[in-house]
Amino acid sequence: MKKAAAVKNYYVLPCLLLLLNLANNVVSYKAELVDDPFLRTAVVIALVLFGGTMVAFFLSPALEKLVQTLHRTSRSSAGGLGEMVFLVALGAAVFWLYYQMTTHGIASLLPAEWRNSPLG
Repeated sequence: MKKAAAVKNYYVLPCLLLLLNLANNVVSYKAELVDDPFLRTAVVIALVLFGGTMVAFFLSPALEKLVQTLHRTSRSSAGGLGEMVFLVALGAAVFWLYYQMTTHGIASLLPAEWRNSPLG
């Protein structure tokens, strides 16, 4: 159980926080559509609080259970390979998303229908 806690604390949870940061960037991007600064601020705060709650209470425990299941299954069949593949895939996905955002902007991660229309 000690290893599962270390995986959660030092790898899975930071990856989820990075994903939450991406979601916060999307919220800030979409909030640009709200003209009133007070309303825009309220929308950003509400959505960030909602996102933080989702990560803390739903996403993190679900991914932790998935890692534990993969570890248990892979330990009985192929050592820690299943868990390692999952963790590498999670890290690669987070890196790719940040790379896309850095090089092409946050709008590149959104479907075309969700992108803010250019002003003017």
